[in-house]
Amino acid sequence: MVEGSMTQGAGQGPAMRTDTLRDFRVPVTEPAPYTASVGVPGEAPVYGEAPVYGEYPAYYEEGTPVPPRPAYAPEAAPPPVTGPDATPAAAPPSGEDEDDDGYTPTQRDLPVIGRGAVEGPGDTVQVHYVPQESVPTGPGPLYVVGDVHGYLDELVTELRAQGLIDAEGHWSAGNARLWFLGDFTDRGPDGIGVIDLVMRLSAEAAAAGGYCKALMGNHELLLIGAKRFGDTPVVSGAGTATFQAAWLLNGGQRTDMERLQDVHLQWMSRLDAATLEDGHLLLHSDTTAYLDYGDSIEDVNDTIHELLTRNDADITWDLFRKFTKRFAFRDEETGPQAVRELLGTYGGGRVVHGHSPIPYLLGEVGTEDGDDSHGPEAVDGPHVYADGLAIAMDGGVTMAGKLLVVQLPLSD
Repeated sequence: MVEGSMTQGAGQGPAMRTDTLRDFRVPVTEPAPYTASVGVPGEAPVYGEAPVYGEYPAYYEEGTPVPPRPAYAPEAAPPPVTGPDATPAAAPPSGEDEDDDGYTPTQRDLPVIGRGAVEGPGDTVQVHYVPQESVPTGPGPLYVVGDVHGYLDELVTELRAQGLIDAEGHWSAGNARLWFLGDFTDRGPDGIGVIDLVMRLSAEAAAAGGYCKALMGNHELLLIGAKRFGDTPVVSGAGTATFQAAWLLNGGQRTDMERLQDVHLQWMSRLDAATLEDGHLLLHSDTTAYLDYGDSIEDVNDTIHELLTRNDADITWDLFRKFTKRFAFRDEETGPQAVRELLGTYGGGRVVHGHSPIPYLLGEVGTEDGDDSHGPEAVDGPHVYADGLAIAMDGGVTMAGKLLVVQLPLSD
């Protein structure tokens, strides 16, 4: 941990800063050679029921239309951004797909910024500190961000629209509180750019008396596993699997892997899995798997952090698989009870989650004849469901939907 950096933890406030401009030197490491191995040429690999790249077959019920593959080209390296522009599975609760158990699914904040975003050589990080007398007291408004999946331009646009960053891409929301619900990479073109932005905003927000924090999503676990374990076979409920293959099948971008550094891996591995803010239980996944890791938010976060430090491929795979489960709250009869079980254990009056795209929670997808009246484009805000106890925040940006940045509490 560099001197003067901030840490992220549930319930922690911003660190006090001095009225200086500091440079943080980020360690530069050469990216590991990238290799792809997904099975015997000409044969489909055996990875349980892994969803294929750009699709969501494990995310919804049989017979539901599958969205088209994203239109971006993963091979094209995006330019640097400057300025504006899943412990053994417990029996699933009623309402969660029991067939998912064998399915192969698709230290803390460091104030750093990626290459090309500041002037000067190397990876020098510059953070603008606000004089102490101008730092506001007390908590500011609370905002949450749904799944970003590498769509950096869309994220910047939405953060500006909410007044959270300025035209230069710097924090402009004072003592506001901003939580990202995870899934920063894969499928979209610039996942590392997204991570760099969130890390930088973490420092800038703390300097202004607010904070910008993030939760761990299943795609963070996937990327960590792909980088650490590559083609190492892991124990899967439906045969042999590897993180490398699962990452590729789930939209892993080669340019992200090439730009991935140790500092990004450290940041991701130290993210919390759950937090409680203003009566809102913030999670990435709409699953009750969190209950397998502790009876309090602190226990859940500490357990997951400890498991990741073991650097064990099978343990990491089990975490990834557990947090790729979804739809625990969707059933009209059993969903509300699943939410109440989480709230009764961890506190809060509502669960706020990402992970499952709202179009699939609603069963609304576009049709081949071009009628998109019930497609992702129809998503213009969060989806409140499960007797009003759950708020879904994944607007389906990977399907031409909307990347959601909203203030809590909702006005519904």
